[in-house]
Amino acid sequence: MSYKTIIEDNIDILVVGAGLGGTGAAYEARYWGRNKKVIIAEKANIDRSGAVAQGLYAINCYMGTRWGENNPEDHVRYARMDLMGMVREDLAFDMARHVDSAVHKFEEWGLPLMKNPETGSYMREGRWQIMIHGESYKPIVAEAAKVNADKTFNRIMVTHLLMDDAQENRVAGAVGFNVRTGNYHVFKSKTVIVGAGGASNIFKPRSVGEGAGRVWYAPWSSGSAYALLIEAGAKMTQMENRIVLARFKDGYGPVGAYFLHLKTYTQNAYGDEYESKWFPELAERVGKAYLDTENQHFSHKPIPTCLRNHAFISEVAAGRGPIHMVTVEAFQDPHLEEVGWENFLGMTVGQAVLWAATDIDPKYINPELTTSEPYVMGSHATGCGAWCSGPEDISGGIPEYFWGYNRMMTVDGLFGAGDAVGGTPHAFSSGSFTEGRLSAKAACKYIDDGKAEGINISQKQIDERKAEVYKPLETYTVGRNEIVGGTVSPSYILPMPGLQRLQKLMDEYAGGVTVQYMTNDKLLNMGLHKLKILEEDLEKVGAEDIHQLLRAWELKHRHRTSECVVQHTLFREETRWPGYYYRGDKMKLDDKNWHVLTTSQRNRTTGEYKMEKQPLYHLVGDSEK
Repeated sequence: MSYKTIIEDNIDILVVGAGLGGTGAAYEARYWGRNKKVIIAEKANIDRSGAVAQGLYAINCYMGTRWGENNPEDHVRYARMDLMGMVREDLAFDMARHVDSAVHKFEEWGLPLMKNPETGSYMREGRWQIMIHGESYKPIVAEAAKVNADKTFNRIMVTHLLMDDAQENRVAGAVGFNVRTGNYHVFKSKTVIVGAGGASNIFKPRSVGEGAGRVWYAPWSSGSAYALLIEAGAKMTQMENRIVLARFKDGYGPVGAYFLHLKTYTQNAYGDEYESKWFPELAERVGKAYLDTENQHFSHKPIPTCLRNHAFISEVAAGRGPIHMVTVEAFQDPHLEEVGWENFLGMTVGQAVLWAATDIDPKYINPELTTSEPYVMGSHATGCGAWCSGPEDISGGIPEYFWGYNRMMTVDGLFGAGDAVGGTPHAFSSGSFTEGRLSAKAACKYIDDGKAEGINISQKQIDERKAEVYKPLETYTVGRNEIVGGTVSPSYILPMPGLQRLQKLMDEYAGGVTVQYMTNDKLLNMGLHKLKILEEDLEKVGAEDIHQLLRAWELKHRHRTSECVVQHTLFREETRWPGYYYRGDKMKLDDKNWHVLTTSQRNRTTGEYKMEKQPLYHLVGDSEK
């Protein structure tokens, strides 16, 4: 195990993770830091990494302000409605006011955006979505990042952030290993922007066995956006706000284009509309502020995603499943049929292949929908992530929301974008790129203000992290000698059985699919106890080779993320998002006590969590002008 130690020193801005958030950061860092050293560290290859790796058929966050379509305030209202009130409106507004310029850059770089032939504006799929030919979305955006970074390190699994030994609570870089060569990489940096991915595969997935890995969100997103921050002592927010998606069964094909562009709709197994049946019962849980039963419609339009999920889940539990997407009507139109198939061929090829393999032609058969296992993320339609400072012109007068630099976390010099930033749902790909730009601009100012002077990283810290990183290889090498056959050892646990154990635990105790997303205080406390036992066992995780070492560290990151999710779910004593999860002991939404944001902070020494309520300020008015 004589792997080289490769040190990259004198970095000004280190970008960890090069999805859309990371690429935005690298691109913008060069504009504001002409002479600054910008380095990218990416687990995969930047050209095809992140949630957009496979392509995308729509950009889901575009205001269209130049066309008079929407204003940033409108998007804040939409996100606030969909999240049942729980949004950091300063951060959401800041993203929304800048996102259009990012989309215009994409078009300038060669991304084909579909145009309305009559108006010349971008072709809308819905109010916020514009349609694109996006198979090459990521390579196009990645090129802009690569030409602006001093160096891009592909295939680097970043395992830990380095902390400054000279000043308390200041970041100093990161360490990790090359998943091909095994070499140990040390990045010494004045600032770090984390643009890593959220968490798939922490809950037991519906697709198991030969279908394992066919999940909705990127399967390689292992919670690094959260675990790196939690381990560094950063304050996290809204980690209970996991998301459950209604998607085409087994292939997880998106439904947005079908609902919005093809104008399809859902029905139960007997051909009935079902959502309105559940309105009275749902009104008892969430109150009139979110559901108006007298007028038989939701008081907010469109219907909050979690409430639509609740109707779906309830209808299936009542024995009237499966739920179908009615495609037969729309697909009689040859143009809409073509759009329906292209929608998947441009971003979810597996769904098209699955339909073909199982003799499902949506022109003649209405395909099944299902609800997914939960995911933890901050850039799609939920708001998990770090508690970050907002922009001075919006948040400057709010001490809980502002401490100097936009998108900086509670650790000095540590910034975030995309999944890593909490409280900013509905950012999607374009919003994540925008957040990367905002964080890079702020990081440059942080450096220019002299805040990163005097950083010191001891050799002791570097050596200790190296020993920790490679420990699974040594554990396996020693433990393997104790058995003569098979893979089960009394001395180590392998990454895959460890992952399956984590998924079973989260599913059964934290509200996964097999328990219909139900949990309670007793189950959550038991889950925390079992997570602690699993953490002890993960000290003995074994890795046969470098690839398994990658899997071992992904498992460790998923475990730390899961622990934070359970802590938050236990702390929020209400069911804020029925359809995402249910607190069986607190089944109602409780605005009196819980119209707040939640934060946690894990003590780096003791591992104990400090849970707090944070004020929820509504900075944007209710009415559209």
